[in-house]
Amino acid sequence: MQMFPLEAKQAVVRRQGKVLVGPIDLTLQGQGVTIVIGPNGAGKTTLLKMLHGIARMNAGSLTWACPKDEAQKRQGFVFQAPVMMRRTVIENIAYPLRLIGVTKAEARRRAQDWAERVGLGHTVKQQATMLSGGERQKLALARALIRNPDVLFLDEPCASLDGRATREIEEILTTAAADGTRLIMSTHNMGQAQRLADEVIFVLHGRIHEFTPASQFFAGAETKQGRAFLRGDIVE
Repeated sequence: MQMFPLEAKQAVVRRQGKVLVGPIDLTLQGQGVTIVIGPNGAGKTTLLKMLHGIARMNAGSLTWACPKDEAQKRQGFVFQAPVMMRRTVIENIAYPLRLIGVTKAEARRRAQDWAERVGLGHTVKQQATMLSGGERQKLALARALIRNPDVLFLDEPCASLDGRATREIEEILTTAAADGTRLIMSTHNMGQAQRLADEVIFVLHGRIHEFTPASQFFAGAETKQGRAFLRGDIVE
């Protein structure tokens, strides 16, 4: 069953009377990598959480091409600062499979495979809370991808990582996208956006100012705010 298109119509998220996002009209199709960019505080994280379904909307609608319950089962979310359970690395990675009834032995086998794939094979017996920042993000990706989600939302997954860790995370994401996982990801790193994006959503003051193919946006944004942002100017 197809999940996409994902359609938001006049979607609004408010908290304590303040509009954080919206109104949003947006249609996302089922292929490629969508990168969400914009200044700090523009609403990128809230937009991702709204699309994923963990930020409650105060107005408007959000619909998938399949029933909502089905869509929720087939997607994942990787936070900027992922939570590590006080268990070993392999137990952390295996946890999503155990939740859906996969046997302990099979879950550990698949978790070991994913640990190897993301470069954590040597850490599987360590406590996850002892990992470095880059290793934690690799674990979070493995934990999200082990269920083969159709779509994965990522909120600035490389925000606090060095160049080497960022490159390794990008390689994992590129492989996931090539294997068919739809990626919708925010970043503050314009180099990363150019490397990964098929299309760009430029967010400012909780509204979508541009939604366009990446090549077109980086060749010349349509709005003056988009052009200023690409120049590195402060956009208010």
